Amino acid sequence: MSLHVFLYGAGVSSTLDSPPVLTLDASARTVPRRRTRFLALPEARWALLATAAFLSALPLHFADAPGWTYGPLYAIAYLAGGWEPALEGLRALRGKTLDVDLLMIVAALGAAAIGQVLDGALLIVIFATSGALEALATARTADSVRGLLDLAPATATRVTADGEESVPVNRLSVGDELLIRPGERIGADGRVLDGTSEADQATITGEPLPVLKTPGDEVFAGTLNGTGALRVRVERDPADSVIARIVTLVEEASRTKAPTQLFIEKIEQRYAVGVVAATLTVFAVPLAFGADLTGALLRAMTFMIVASPCAVVLATMPPLLSAIATAGRHGVLVKSALAMERLGEIDTAALDKTGTLTEGAPEVTAVRPATGSGLDEDALLALAAAAEHPSEHPLARAIVAAARARDLRLAPARDFTAKPGHGVTATVDGRFITVGRPDSGLDAEADTDADADAGTDTGTGTGTRMDRDTDVEGGTVVRVERDGALVGTLVLADRPRADAAETAAGLTALTGTSPVLLTGDNPRAAAQVATATGITDVRASLLPEDKVTAVRELQRAGRKVLFVGDGVNDAPALAAAHAGVAMGRAGSDLALETADAVVVRDELAAIPAVVRLSRAARRLVVQNLLVAGTFITVLVLWDLLGHLPLPLGVAGHEGSTVLVGLNGLRLLRESAWRRPDEGRPRAL
Repeated sequence: MSLHVFLYGAGVSSTLDSPPVLTLDASARTVPRRRTRFLALPEARWALLATAAFLSALPLHFADAPGWTYGPLYAIAYLAGGWEPALEGLRALRGKTLDVDLLMIVAALGAAAIGQVLDGALLIVIFATSGALEALATARTADSVRGLLDLAPATATRVTADGEESVPVNRLSVGDELLIRPGERIGADGRVLDGTSEADQATITGEPLPVLKTPGDEVFAGTLNGTGALRVRVERDPADSVIARIVTLVEEASRTKAPTQLFIEKIEQRYAVGVVAATLTVFAVPLAFGADLTGALLRAMTFMIVASPCAVVLATMPPLLSAIATAGRHGVLVKSALAMERLGEIDTAALDKTGTLTEGAPEVTAVRPATGSGLDEDALLALAAAAEHPSEHPLARAIVAAARARDLRLAPARDFTAKPGHGVTATVDGRFITVGRPDSGLDAEADTDADADAGTDTGTGTGTRMDRDTDVEGGTVVRVERDGALVGTLVLADRPRADAAETAAGLTALTGTSPVLLTGDNPRAAAQVATATGITDVRASLLPEDKVTAVRELQRAGRKVLFVGDGVNDAPALAAAHAGVAMGRAGSDLALETADAVVVRDELAAIPAVVRLSRAARRLVVQNLLVAGTFITVLVLWDLLGHLPLPLGVAGHEGSTVLVGLNGLRLLRESAWRRPDEGRPRAL
């Protein structure tokens, strides 16, 4: 039996102003719990009717009451519990396949035909109850993911030239401006234009504390705004929001099957035909040697029941789909059951650098005023940011962002000019400012050395000396000149992510080997990131095809490689690897499409966590197959070599099916995402 997760799309609303102090009560911050009630399922209602009819008939039967008093009750039990599996079995038979459900119905009717009406009714009741429990487990799996979607309101407040209007979320477009009021949920993925507040993003990112949101910060549909109001510009179509991607990917995952499941289904038909043939043999052989008809038929019916592979069929998909649902709740979208199974098989990790191990965007890491310039760090940074403010260059944006982070006032710039490869010039407060590389943009190492060599004379007549340790910053050095005189330098670098070292260590512990760093960046920059993250195997200056070659070399050596990347240049390696994971926040469309799994908010620490989860799912699959195989073997041998009562055979067969199904759903628990050494859930 396959376990399907049925999900639906959704959206959200919200607004702007007071200081951020999130005082909403805990109930407002938690994910709504939509738990399917048992009796809401038709399978449960039919099973309840069958059970009630059976229990009503039982005392009358044992009291030797007339058959007409309990016969109709047994009939109700047969019909209520057996009509649906019988119908499904006949449909399968029409398609020239033999369904194990049909075997159960045939066995029950066979028992009734030889006068064992009670035993047949018991089989139907237990079979129906087992099916109801499986349906409940399926619904609860869907509930665990669908709870995220319940966070999203149906409407949002859109700001227009004429005022405000409430519109359905699915009618929002990129560029629309939303008003998010205190306590509302955000209606779309976007960026804050105005206002200050805090957003509870736990349901999307796993962050345990509300996150401060100010102009320029990204916000996500379905997250809860705090006590401030925000104006947000929509940056993603509602169909492409993080929540919508969760829906789509998990729906796709629920429709796929792992190799283990495909193998089981491939042999299921042959096995079922074999069970029918063996049942006929078990019936005919004793009969040929003089056994009575009733005894031979009862033994054959019991054999058909206990030999049916219901538990084996249910062994694979519940653990894998439960793992997919749990990973989705923690911001990792695994695209298929096949992908989930493959993640647990990896024994080597290969990681991209820029945008994967690092933030992927430059940041100002050092501000160094020149001696005698009369500027301190803030004044130098404000001067550079004022000149760079009109520029769209990534380095310019990083400098301006650094100045804003320090709440520095930026003077207006006039006569702005940008020269590609050199930098910008502008007039700020009546002074001519140059920021960049007037010497035509040497690389970081050469530029830094040049700055260090500025010793007693920079060529600008200032006679300043810059700190020689700038050459170990590992970034891009930007010169700032005022009226032709050097007044300082800024160092910008792409910093490793905060959890990069922890992730590398986690993957090393899981695979037994240190990850491999595969990057197109220069060896010096790659070595610095490797040192910061504890990676020892570094391969730099790689073209996209070189990354593929490196992955295939590892695979030819017998390794099963996990590749983690984010860019278009990483897509070939993602496709070539045994399993590929893309960073979702800034990942290219091609990388996201090619990868087997997507880390929604780029929390690297989620990667070893999902590998652990996959391995746990694989262990449960093996456990389930062992349990199912043991039950079938013991019950079949008992029936063939001894005398297995039909009710006991029914209880053993259906009990093993329920046990296997519930065991597979253990991964829906929050504790499944924890590391073995953790005492509480980890916020990823």
